[in-house]
Amino acid sequence: MVPDRRYRIVSPLGAAALTGIAVGLANHPLAQRWFTTTIPVFDRLSPIVLAGTALEIALLTTLVTVLALLTPLFKPRPRRILDVVALTQRRVLTAALALAAVGYFDYDYRLPRATLVLTVGILLFALPAWFVAIRRPPGESERAVVIGDDLAEIEAVLEATDLPVVGYVAPPGLRSQGLASGSSSGSGSSASGSHSRNRGYADGGVPATAPLGGLAFLGGFSRIDEVLAERGVDTALLAFARPDRAEFFGALGTCYERGVAAMVRREHADSVLVADDPGGGALVAVDLEPWDWQDHAVKRAFDVAFAAVGLVLLAPIMLVIAVAIALDSPGPVLYTQERTAELGETFQVLKFRSMVADAEVGTGVVLSEEDAGGVDPRVTRIGRVLRRTHLDEIPQLWSVLVGDMSVVGPRPERPELDSDIGAGVVEWRQRWFVKPGLTGLAQINGATGHEPAEKLRYDVLYIREQSFWFDLRIVVRQVWMVLADAATLLASAGDVRR
Repeated sequence: MVPDRRYRIVSPLGAAALTGIAVGLANHPLAQRWFTTTIPVFDRLSPIVLAGTALEIALLTTLVTVLALLTPLFKPRPRRILDVVALTQRRVLTAALALAAVGYFDYDYRLPRATLVLTVGILLFALPAWFVAIRRPPGESERAVVIGDDLAEIEAVLEATDLPVVGYVAPPGLRSQGLASGSSSGSGSSASGSHSRNRGYADGGVPATAPLGGLAFLGGFSRIDEVLAERGVDTALLAFARPDRAEFFGALGTCYERGVAAMVRREHADSVLVADDPGGGALVAVDLEPWDWQDHAVKRAFDVAFAAVGLVLLAPIMLVIAVAIALDSPGPVLYTQERTAELGETFQVLKFRSMVADAEVGTGVVLSEEDAGGVDPRVTRIGRVLRRTHLDEIPQLWSVLVGDMSVVGPRPERPELDSDIGAGVVEWRQRWFVKPGLTGLAQINGATGHEPAEKLRYDVLYIREQSFWFDLRIVVRQVWMVLADAATLLASAGDVRR
């Protein structure tokens, strides 16, 4: 096992070296001659050996492709042997497809077919062996840090862990509070010895009673990113009194960006997506990356294409809607709302106005009665048509295009409604682990904010089952439902005229 602080450097260097060796061996004349005469599929090929500039550029192309696809493996995450092998081989095969595509377009410095097949064959064994050799087994950690806002929770987390803890990050006011000198350590302190260090604070003062048995105070929440980087932390133990959006999910967001594993006490696991947990311990791992990197890339490419094409094709309809809204009632054509994004962040979303201007002045932020099948008096005549056909959502394609939203995902709620719903459904914040969407599994099954538990069930199911084809099925179903609603609306309008 390679120490985590060196892993980020050693892992890509080793992968690059093995890739270079594989290309060199596959390109050797003896290997070419043996391969093209032994394997029946290639018996009609004459050996092709690259040399000079052709070999250098082909090697560079191979290195860039393979290393780019192996990026997730360069994060020092605890992984089981079979998981490492499966993930690495899947990446190598994807790299093979990418390099084969390069060859298909007749790139001058492509790898010849026999060389490519030989290279991939070597890497399918060499790279998994490399990553297995340097991996950190599950349950092993070199450095952990506690991040929290409650002394009792921090103490409980320390008692529950046997990881070596280098210190804690908390609001500055928390460090002035003390615990009994023998109350905090548990097995974690004896394992590392760091809990017993009685260090001074940043301002030079030393408290009469050392907080948390002398565990080093590393700074406030604003320093989380610095602490994770400077201390070489690989695991963050979250100890919050409650899963606060700004702080709890802010810490999770930083862990995600830094490639640091996050854990919470089992009692607080309802607010997070939990990774596979066969051990059943007091602490559970947070699944910060429920989707594969390739799924993210494909999903983003689909989002950009869908939004760009949609904005262009729907431009005439948007113009007609804008004129209709302006003629129907006074007020702006478009309006913006703050919505909750991934990991509790917020963004501004655009919609066509479907209510009277200043509709929330007297009511505040409330769920529309239309979501529950009722009639909302604030909705205008044109607004009812727009909502029935979902045409009021078209401007949100811009949010998809710039990356604030996705085409498919949990529908984003207003922060105020998120807080209200979250108070009644603790697990509600599990929806925040992916980017919100224009439509989702909950929408095509008719679940709304008036049924938060049912809506959450569909949203979490989507997060677990997401794939490009799953997204495509949801989009097709949603488009079909919109067309059906539009047809029904036109038919009812025709009946009224008759």
